[in-house]
This record gives sequence, C-alpha cells and structure tokens, in this order.
Amino acid sequence: MSLRLRLTLLYSMLMGGILLVSGVAVFFIINYIMLNQMDNMLAGVVRDIVKVTQVDSVGNINVMSLPRLDMNSNAYIQLWGRDGQLKTTSPTVSLLTKSLDAAGLQAVQPIYRDSTIQGVHLRVLSVPLIFGNRIIGILQVATGMAVIDNTRRDLLSIMMAVAAISALLAGIGSWLVLGQAFSPLEAITDTVEQINRADDLSRRIPYRGTVNDEVGSLIETFNQTLERLESLFTSQQRFIADVSHELRTPLTVIKGNVDLMRRMKQLDAESLTSIDQEAGRLTRLVGGLLLFAQAESGKLALSMKPVELDNLLTEVFQEMRVLAGGKVQIKMTEIDQILVNGDRDRLKQVLLNLIANAIQYTPQGGEVFLSLAKVGEQTRIIVRDTGPGIPSEDLPHIFDRFYRAEKSRTRGKATGFGLGLSIAHWIVEHHGGQITVESKEGKGTTFAIWLPLLTEDGKRV
Repeated sequence: MSLRLRLTLLYSMLMGGILLVSGVAVFFIINYIMLNQMDNMLAGVVRDIVKVTQVDSVGNINVMSLPRLDMNSNAYIQLWGRDGQLKTTSPTVSLLTKSLDAAGLQAVQPIYRDSTIQGVHLRVLSVPLIFGNRIIGILQVATGMAVIDNTRRDLLSIMMAVAAISALLAGIGSWLVLGQAFSPLEAITDTVEQINRADDLSRRIPYRGTVNDEVGSLIETFNQTLERLESLFTSQQRFIADVSHELRTPLTVIKGNVDLMRRMKQLDAESLTSIDQEAGRLTRLVGGLLLFAQAESGKLALSMKPVELDNLLTEVFQEMRVLAGGKVQIKMTEIDQILVNGDRDRLKQVLLNLIANAIQYTPQGGEVFLSLAKVGEQTRIIVRDTGPGIPSEDLPHIFDRFYRAEKSRTRGKATGFGLGLSIAHWIVEHHGGQITVESKEGKGTTFAIWLPLLTEDGKRV
C-alpha cells in the first residue's frame, strides 16, 4: 500500500471519527432538549390537574375536573386511588384499565419513565398525591414518544449520510491534495532511477515550489548530496587514473631494469638505483593510501598529550634544513614557547608535509620561512615559501581528497598523490584547530595552522 493511499485512508478515518464524535454529541444534546421539553409539558399538565383536584377530610379524592388545555389532546391521564383502583382517566384512554406505568404506581416521589402500552411508546410521569403524611393516590400523565422516536431515527440517518459523504469527500480531496504534494517525491524517484540507469550524477531534481517547506528542503538537500557525490565521484575517477599512472610508471621502470639486468646477466648499479627509487615511490603511495583510509574510517587514533610546539618546530626545522640541502634556504623568523594538547607524531607529520611541499615547489635559491607565535588565545604556525604560487581556481580545492594543482606544480618523481594536504587538514581539525592557505601566482604560498593554546593547568584556552 502506497504512502499516498495510507494517508488518504488515515485522513478519511480521521474525518469520519470527528464527525462521529460530533454527531453523537449533537444527537444526545437534541435528545436531551426534546425529552426536557416533553417532561416540562407533562409537569405542567400535572400542576394544572392538581389545582382542580379535591380531597375530603379523610383523604379520599372526591372530585377531579380535567382542565381544558390544548396539550391535553396529546396527553393521557390516569388517577389511581390509594386502594389501587382507577378513579378517573382522560377520554383518550377511557377504555384502558391497566396502568400507563405499572412500576410508577409504587413511586414515593415524582418519576419519569418510558413505557410501552399496546405497542405505543409513551413517556410517563408518575406523581404521588400526598395528604398529610400519607399517599392518597397516584397521578400518571403520559404522552406519545412517536415524534421524538421519528426525530431520533431521522437524525441518525442524516448524521450517517453526512458522515459517509464527508468521509468520501475528505478521501477524494486528500487523494488529490496528496497527489500534488507527493509529485516532487515522484520526481525524486524518477531522477534516482534515471541516475541508476545512466550512472549520471550530473542530473538534478527539478522543483518549482517554495524551498521553505519540507519537500523543498528535502529536494534541495538531495540536490546538494548529488552535487557532493558527483564531485567525489569525479575526484575518485581522477584519483584512480592518477594512481593507475603512478603505479604503471614505476612498475614499468622496475620491470624494464630487471629485464635489462637479466639480458646482461649481471647487476647494474644504475638499474638497481632506479629500482630502489621507484620502489620507494610505490611505498610512499601505499603508505599515503593506508593512512588516508585509516583517517576516513576513524581508525587513525590520536594520542593526545601536552606538546611543546617550540621544541617540535625546532626539531622539524633542523631535519628539513638537511633535506633542503643547498636548493633553498629555510629560515625561522619567530618562535615562542607554546604548549598545546595534541599528538606529537601527527603534528610533526603535518609540519613535515607542509615544509616538504614548500621546499619541493620553491625554485633553486628560493626561501622558506617558518614562525610560531601566540595570537590571542590561539597558536599560529606559519609556513611561507617564495615559489610560483597556486592558481586562484585551485585554492578552494587543495584540501580536497585526491586533488592536485598540477597547473602550477609540475609533476616529478617526488610529486605527491593529492593526499598529503587532505590528511594534514584532517589531523589539524581533529586537534580542534584549522589550516588556511593564501597564495598569489608568482608571489609564493603561505599556510597557517591555528591550534588552541593549553594553559599550565592542562586546559585548553
């Protein structure tokens, strides 16, 4: 059963339930009003009869003169003596010898009861007539309930018909309204099916309604998800192509050198060096992929402890000076004594990655500047180079997984695989910080790492 049909049935049942409750309330109210009017009429007749009733000194009812009232034509009257004998009746029941309400003859106070005499439904008021402290007779006044019974039946029929018609109209209206409301969901289903059939993530769900309602928000979110999936899929396709190329090149070199040494039947130092370089390149690629997979799956655990950033940066500075050799100069422009809470090895990995990139992409004779300072309640680490810079169209994507800005950074044997900055970004974010970049083509690139300070009592600022 479809959601549209279930909601239609639910709305129809809800409407029917509301009408049922309302109808029952209306039925009882109208029934109460009609019975109350009839009881008041019977009580009025009793008062009129009591006014013209005479009782002798010993309590016998001697004379009763029925009043001339219009309502008497619809009223049946019996007066029973204390001996249980019928004293007088109205002309309409002169031939009736049994009581209008047998149980009412035992009443000690006025009582209203329904009774059926010869198939006629009556409303009977039995009133004991008291003289002194004793009952000297019972006056019973009744009227037919045919009008009320007919009104009840007609009212029930009308309410059932109204409830049925209203539920039907509610069902039809709900079906039409829900059909219009669910049409965007059908568009979602159709679009997803087309995407699945054609593997085309570039498709988007059309929607002409307002984006402020639930369906509009759903479609907007779904389109954003499709856009994100398309971007990830495109990046992964590019990554697979890059990795395939990266794997093919060193494997081809290794296989070629092995074949060469097999033909020469001797070891060649140059071939062995080339094999070692390409094996190292494969190792770096596999290591980067494993590290990134651990970070994405949440299995890359961080051992958080107080870290002296000044000592860590000095250590990295010494190591990278050796790596730079005579190609570029690495300078420390500023350094403060700063304590942060973090994983020392992972923070060192971030610094090594950023500085290695700066050295790699800075031309011969260039400079790389490092600094560590407190800025407000945060730590700021700067890695700035004088390289060719990064094009503005690449800047928003350099932290994306599998992305490489190849336009400004020529690939070589030491070129990375588009994972280093993404991993660095993940590490910094999971330390409660952020990493930013500024770059202009021809004027170099500046990376800034921001981390929360750690106070002497071991708490973050």
